[in-house]
Amino acid sequence: MDIAEELAGLDAAFDHTAVAAPRIRDLLPIYRDLLGGVYLGGGDNVVNGYRTLQLRYANGSKIELMEPLAGSSFFDSFFDLTRGRGGVHHLNFHVTDIEAAVAALRERGYRLFGLNLADPRWRDVFLHPKEVHGVLVQLAQPGPRNPEPVPSLDDLLAGRGRRGNGVPSP
Repeated sequence: MDIAEELAGLDAAFDHTAVAAPRIRDLLPIYRDLLGGVYLGGGDNVVNGYRTLQLRYANGSKIELMEPLAGSSFFDSFFDLTRGRGGVHHLNFHVTDIEAAVAALRERGYRLFGLNLADPRWRDVFLHPKEVHGVLVQLAQPGPRNPEPVPSLDDLLAGRGRRGNGVPSP
């Protein structure tokens, strides 16, 4: 059975591809300007040490752009693998029941890591790249969220986005 068949059994739906680089600003000329992505919003994850934003395309598909926050080691091993250039970091699939997905994957012998069930707004787990032919796969169950104002792209890059740390992007 291939990974597509395995994920289909989890009621998984593809949501986005995440691309990481040392600087989001280096990704915008390609993914926004050249390819026509429309900015949806983003913010900082100060606990893990990265900034992110999402772009949507005409067919509804999305790309998430990511960069490390100043002083963060979050992407160090990833950038080592990519010789500092970055690239596709992970694929994100949404599931309707993360606990059932985790149980099913463990039952099938998959190695999981980064399990987060504590935050009802975003519960997720990762399939190890060794399990899925070198690709990091994130399974997430988004939860209820209060509507938040979307920061402008300039504010986000200046560190004033959602949960912003106040430090501008490089």
